[in-house]
Amino acid sequence: MAVVVQYVVVREGVEKMTFTSKKEADAYDKMLDIADNLIPFLQQAEIEIAESESEKLAFYMANHKDELLSLLKGGSVATKPAAAAPKKTARKAAAAEDKA
Repeated sequence: MAVVVQYVVVREGVEKMTFTSKKEADAYDKMLDIADNLIPFLQQAEIEIAESESEKLAFYMANHKDELLSLLKGGSVATKPAAAAPKKTARKAAAAEDKA
């Protein structure tokens, strides 16, 4: 029998995520703390944002805090190119069309 150590992030009695390393669990917990702090900040804005949308936006901002901090400091965020799909060779493409 194997023994497996798991770290579970729990918020308000609800399991949010399970991790195999304490470092990952702590990082996720911290990200949730940041999101929780951003929600009231976003709801104070002079624009109307639905509560669910402000929660999604807060979660996104917390998830991308490093890029957001760079922007707030006057820097820019380098856009990451979308991962290119592997190109099929002409032979593989023809074979795929023959099967269809």
